[in-house]
Amino acid sequence: MRTVHSVIQPTQTWVTSKDESREMMAVWPDVVRDLTDVTKNLNIPDVTKWMAKILQYNVPGGKKTRALTLVYAYKALAPSDQLTEENIRLVRILAWCLELMQAFFLTIDDIQDRSTLRRGQPCWYLYNDIGLAAINDGLLFQCAMFYLIRKHFKGKDYYVSLLESFHDSILKTVMGQSLDMLSINFGKKPNLDLFTMNRYNSIVEYKTSHYSFVLPVTIAMQLAGIKDPEMFRQAKTILLEMGHLFQVQDDYLGCYGESSIHGKDYTDIEEGKCTWLIVVALQRATPEQRKILEECYGSSDPEKVRRVKQLFTDLGLPNTYSIYEEETYNLLNVHIQQISRGLPHSLFLNLLRKLYHRVS
Repeated sequence: MRTVHSVIQPTQTWVTSKDESREMMAVWPDVVRDLTDVTKNLNIPDVTKWMAKILQYNVPGGKKTRALTLVYAYKALAPSDQLTEENIRLVRILAWCLELMQAFFLTIDDIQDRSTLRRGQPCWYLYNDIGLAAINDGLLFQCAMFYLIRKHFKGKDYYVSLLESFHDSILKTVMGQSLDMLSINFGKKPNLDLFTMNRYNSIVEYKTSHYSFVLPVTIAMQLAGIKDPEMFRQAKTILLEMGHLFQVQDDYLGCYGESSIHGKDYTDIEEGKCTWLIVVALQRATPEQRKILEECYGSSDPEKVRRVKQLFTDLGLPNTYSIYEEETYNLLNVHIQQISRGLPHSLFLNLLRKLYHRVS
């Protein structure tokens, strides 16, 4: 007997985050059950409880930007006869895989950056003094992600492409993280001569843009049955540009935004990170101002951190950022209108609008 699935009508507008977040949360208990069942089958009840705990603390509490992008992109790209309840549920499970990937990266990144706050609560490694044992929890998130992909997508004609996309994105992100960590000189005073715009652009492309923007949309394209390489190339070009805007915004909001809104503590100055702010500051600094940066950047002394922030302001970086955001937004609008291969412009325009003037 053939099963009849209800069909969801395609939409060309961004599904409100609250609505789709609710739909995703309805699937979350099934995701947790899938993953805790693995440990039950292995008869390791302590790990079953631990798995449930780490999942609940680290995965569902974010903005779900990557997950929402995937669901929205799939609905915008898939033929209407593909938009069944069953297929949408599968896409939401895959969206949770993106959130598990995010949890994997953030859990380990917070340890490396010695961050204290994530999503308005203590970073996982600081919770109940978990410490470096949190590294294994990060690896559990990665393994859980691939388990879900295998469980729900093995046998689909896009399965291999899907796996390769996830593996490729993780590889690029970890390499980007390596470049980011190498830039801080591993605990020594940062070498400010390394902080060029070219280096910054490479860090952003590999550490942020691929997994945050390219991956969600390209896997939506795969699930929608798109195979034209030129469509993927055009999409990737736009999405890398969006990723760059997103990271510059993150760097700026970290310094000038409200931690009560973005839920993170800002340690880029203390850590001596290669951020958009320090790169632009070095381009503009007089020899005297550069001496201040060489003395203070990469120090955890609150007074030195304050002097760096003051110098950023003295160099007019808030205004430069506003101009950069406006110009990049306008340029991306033009690039999106030039997409010529049948991809809906509205998909990328709506993603861009979600970025414009964001505060968290």
